[in-house]
Amino acid sequence: MRTSTASSSGCCRGIVYEGIASAEECLGYAMSLPTSVVITGCESVARVSQVLRVASGFMPMAENDVTALLSRTAPRAAGGGSEKYKTTTDYDGTTQNPEWMG
Repeated sequence: MRTSTASSSGCCRGIVYEGIASAEECLGYAMSLPTSVVITGCESVARVSQVLRVASGFMPMAENDVTALLSRTAPRAAGGGSEKYKTTTDYDGTTQNPEWMG
């Protein structure tokens, strides 16, 4: 297993809110990747409980379930619209504050 991280909150937030996939599916997908750490946003006690529930019963997603999830989410994910922190400078503090660069 390689040492890496996967995030289940940033990439799926719009996909979950739009009902394309559940938060549990997104977390299960992230946990099924060859990674040693999965970082997920827990902005409330309810979210912590949700993550603990998914993690405690975790079994890696079957390949056909991964394929189905990726097929459903691909149109929404295309072009980086769900990950603007990766595809724009909107969230880049150094772009917003060039004086930080000296």
